[in-house]
Amino acid sequence: MRGEERRQRAMLVVIDPEKRVAKDHPLRRIKLWAEEALAQLSLVFAQMYSAVGRPSIPPERLLKASLLMALYTVRSERLFCEPLDYNLLFRWFLDLEMDEPSFDHSTFSRNRARLLEHEVAGQFFRAVVEQARRLRLLSDEHFTVDGMLIEAWASLKSFKRKDAGPSQPPDDRGNPTVNFHGERRSNATHQSTTDPEATLAKKGAGKEAKLCYSANALMENRNTLLLDFQVEPADGTAERRAAIAMADERLAGRRRITLGGDKGYDARDFVASCRALRITPHIAQNHARPGGSALDARTVRHSGYGLSQLIRKQVEEAFGWMKTVGGLRQTRYRGRLRVQMHAYLVATAYNLIRIAKLSATAA
Repeated sequence: MRGEERRQRAMLVVIDPEKRVAKDHPLRRIKLWAEEALAQLSLVFAQMYSAVGRPSIPPERLLKASLLMALYTVRSERLFCEPLDYNLLFRWFLDLEMDEPSFDHSTFSRNRARLLEHEVAGQFFRAVVEQARRLRLLSDEHFTVDGMLIEAWASLKSFKRKDAGPSQPPDDRGNPTVNFHGERRSNATHQSTTDPEATLAKKGAGKEAKLCYSANALMENRNTLLLDFQVEPADGTAERRAAIAMADERLAGRRRITLGGDKGYDARDFVASCRALRITPHIAQNHARPGGSALDARTVRHSGYGLSQLIRKQVEEAFGWMKTVGGLRQTRYRGRLRVQMHAYLVATAYNLIRIAKLSATAA
């Protein structure tokens, strides 16, 4: 029979968010693993805040809110806090009561200094990696490195000469007219006034140059989980420098392992550094480089080399997710430390999705 709209609303309604979220919702497993990792950081959180004064928003809640922003492609803290009053799924994930007011977007910026000082985002990321290790989801022999560019939160109009004197007031403070036609600009002579740590870089020949940071990933080859994700200045050598640093810190002490990579890593100093760390470099050969490829025939003749070259391309899937869904194509923060925090949180969200999916399959 036809239903009728009720004109009189109930005066008292009891809403249990736990019952409103589907039992097989993907966020359930993500929340489980995220809260387990955050529980390991309880002592760090206790050291971040004073024992007296007004209680603040729990840092666990702020970090889980950052995960939701990456998972649901929310562009800013303001846009996240706006629907928090009525989005039951978000309130359930953050353990907010139905009558509890949502927090203001300024809470993120007020607590960011504490998170940066104690490097909480990095510790959260590594706690999630340890969860994957306990679940035996990580390879201990085969790994991949690669890098991508993150666009800085700065316009090319802010890229001005370092020795420039005082200039005339802009005709439009929001979008001033700047004529740099014919001017030769480089990182040696110019610097952004909006984000001085961002550098001018381009992905390849024929591509446009933008103010960027270099994000570098260390991935294990079994389930394509990220073991590290470092942000460096985009100076042309950041990928090889970060790859050696991550391998030395995260993979030191292991038995001989392989490390895959693209042609950008085919340099004699990088290959020599890998071999000094007892790492077999499974990088793509660049025969167009002056002097030829740095790899010899004894490395590329094995079937494992071809397998590493096949699997190492899967890191681009992680980059694609972080850029499109995670919102890391262009950072919304200024300064390398803040961009590093943003990158860690997006990489943590990616790893949690993978762990939730893999643990569900195993179950």
